[in-house]
Amino acid sequence: MSVGPTGPAATAPQDPYAPVRDRGYLKLLLVAAVVGFPVCAVAFGFLALVHALEPLLYTDLPRALGFAGTPIWWPVPLLVLAGLLVGLTIRHLPGQGGHEPADGLALSGAPPLSALPGVVLAALASLSFGAVLGPEAPLIALGGGLALGAVRLLNRGMPERAAAAVGAAGSFAAVSALLGSPLLGAFLLMEVSGLGGPMLGIVLVPGLLAAGIGALVFTGLGDWTGLGTYSLALHDVPKAAGPTLPEFGWALVIGVLAAFAATGVRRLATFLQGRVVRHRVPMTMLMGLVVGALAVAFAAATGKSATEMLYSGESALGSLFRDSTGYTVAALLLLILCKGLAYCVSLSAFRGGPIFPALFLGAAGGVALSHLPGLSLTAAFAMGVGAMGVAMLKLPMTSVLLATLLLGGSGLTVMPLVIVAVVVAYVVALRLTPAAAEPPAKPAAAPPAKPASGPPDPASA
Repeated sequence: MSVGPTGPAATAPQDPYAPVRDRGYLKLLLVAAVVGFPVCAVAFGFLALVHALEPLLYTDLPRALGFAGTPIWWPVPLLVLAGLLVGLTIRHLPGQGGHEPADGLALSGAPPLSALPGVVLAALASLSFGAVLGPEAPLIALGGGLALGAVRLLNRGMPERAAAAVGAAGSFAAVSALLGSPLLGAFLLMEVSGLGGPMLGIVLVPGLLAAGIGALVFTGLGDWTGLGTYSLALHDVPKAAGPTLPEFGWALVIGVLAAFAATGVRRLATFLQGRVVRHRVPMTMLMGLVVGALAVAFAAATGKSATEMLYSGESALGSLFRDSTGYTVAALLLLILCKGLAYCVSLSAFRGGPIFPALFLGAAGGVALSHLPGLSLTAAFAMGVGAMGVAMLKLPMTSVLLATLLLGGSGLTVMPLVIVAVVVAYVVALRLTPAAAEPPAKPAAAPPAKPASGPPDPASA
C-alpha cells in the first residue's frame, strides 16, 4: 500500500474562485473597462463607414457618372471590382483579410495589429459593395486585435493568458454592441468557446463589463451623431397571440426545412471555397460576378431594387417583417433562392460574418410559410430566424435568444415555438453533417479559459 502526502494540503480541493479574490483580477477588470471605450468607438466608426458607403456606391456614384438613376446592371461591375479588391487584399496584406467565413463563426484569438488593415479593407470591400455577409466577424477581429494591441503597447510584460483575456473582452464588447445586448454576446462567447462551471464566470465577467460600457458608447455616439446605434433590433412589433397546437407542428416542419437548407448552403460554400483558394484573385472576381448577376436577375424578375437581395439583410429584417404584404409568395421564394445562392458564393470568397444572412433567410422563409393555414406571421418569423440561425451556427442557446430578443415582448410569447424549432433544426443539422465533414476545431477566444490551461493570471496583469 503506497503512502501519499498527508495533511490538509493533500485533501483540500483547489478553490476555483481564487483568481477572483486576487487583487490582480480587479486590475484585469479595470483594463477591460478602459479598453471597452476606444474599442467600441472604433467599432461604431467602422459600422458607420460601411452604412455610409452603401448609398454612396449604389445611389450617388451612378448619378455622379451621369445616369438618371441606378442602372439595373450596376451591381455586376461593382461586385467584380469588390472581388478584385478583396482578392488582392487577401493575397498581399498580412492576416489574409481575416478568417474564411465558410468555416463558420470563428473566435480563434485576437489577430495582431499588423493584420487589422487587411481585415478592415477586405470587410469594407465586401460589405459596402453588396456581398451577402454580415459585419460580426470583422468586428470580432477588430475589437480583439485593438484590445490586445493596446495592452501589449501599454504593458509589454503582461502574461499571455491575461492579455488573451483582454483581447477576448474587446471582441466581446464589439460584437455585443452589434447584436444589441451584452447578454447575447455572453451566450455567443460561451457556446463558441465551450466554457462551463466557475471558469465560465471568471472569463465572462471582463467581457460583460467591456460589453456594458460598449453599449453605452454605441448609444451615446448614436445620439450625438444622429446616426443610430447600428444594433440588431426590430421596432413596432405587433403583439403576438399565444402558441397553438398547429404552430407546434409547424415548428417541427420549419426546423427540418432550415436544417436541410443550411446544410446545402454550407456544402456548396465549402465546395466553392476549395476552388477559390487555388486562384484567389480571378476566382473572387468571378464570385463577385455571380452575386451581381443574381441581384440583377432578382430585380428584373420582381421589379424591386437589387439592393433588397444584396448585403447581410440585417437592416432589411424590419422592413421584411413590417411590409411582408408587399411581397408575393413567388417574390419571397425568388428572394430566398437568389439570396441563398449569393450567400453561398459570398461565404466562399469574400470577408464577413455568417450570422445575419442566415437570420434573414430564415425570416424570409418564415414569412413565406405564414401564408399557409395555422401559422401566424410573428411565430413563423421568429421560428425561421431561430431555426436557420442554429442550423448555420450550431449555437442553440444563442439562436433562441436572437429570435426572442429580436421581437421584444412578442418574442417571449412565441419562445416555446422557437425552442422547438431550434432543437429540431439543431439535431437534424448535426445528423446531416458527418463527423468527417466538420471543419477543424477552432481554439477558444481566450486560451486561459480552456480547462486544460487553467484560469487567467490576473495577479500578473
